[in-house]
Amino acid sequence: MSIGVLMLHGFSGGPNEIKPLADYIQKHTDWFVETPTLCGHGDQLSLNGFTAEHWLIDAELAYKRLAQKAEQIFVVGFSMGGVIALYLAKRYPVKKLVLLSAAVKYIAPKQLLKDLRKIAKEAVGGQLKNNEFFRMYEYKLRNVPVSAAIQFMRIVRQVEPYIESIDIPTFIVQGKCDGVVPYSTAQYLYDKLPATEKYLYYSSCGKHHICFSEDCESWFADVLRFLQS
Repeated sequence: MSIGVLMLHGFSGGPNEIKPLADYIQKHTDWFVETPTLCGHGDQLSLNGFTAEHWLIDAELAYKRLAQKAEQIFVVGFSMGGVIALYLAKRYPVKKLVLLSAAVKYIAPKQLLKDLRKIAKEAVGGQLKNNEFFRMYEYKLRNVPVSAAIQFMRIVRQVEPYIESIDIPTFIVQGKCDGVVPYSTAQYLYDKLPATEKYLYYSSCGKHHICFSEDCESWFADVLRFLQS
């Protein structure tokens, strides 16, 4: 049976956010792996004018393209992509779900404050250009309009009421040092999803971009075993 894996990136991001896991899956399987770029996203952000509907339609069209060549489809979603993965699972035949830092809740103030304090300290020492958090978000802070963030929140509000009805085997991964999505979100999802087959992995060192965590090779293997089982 042919298998397709649809992998969805996060808000204001691009396929590079999930590339390490996509590469891992491609290396160890013969599955079709698709990593579409949502409207206005990618290396050069251009989010003005795009809405929640654009991004949901992008994901639906990517699913339908993959369904033309794969008999079974797994959906992997990172951050906002995790929310969109739930949206697809509610509306289309999805065999299994993998939710990475899924943003059904967002902004973990304690971790964000910790990271901002580190930025402030390094700024005083003239080392700001070396701060990973600063480099990652500086571009986004300058190029993400408030209107786009509102559209992202619209997706969350649309999907959240239906979580309790999505009965699909699911693997949830969440970093405990995530400064964007509170790590308690993973437990919230685990408790809400009715599936009998569901797993929850906490990365003790993982930040929001979980596919780049120091322990990623460990949970990559766990995710693949889950998908292959």
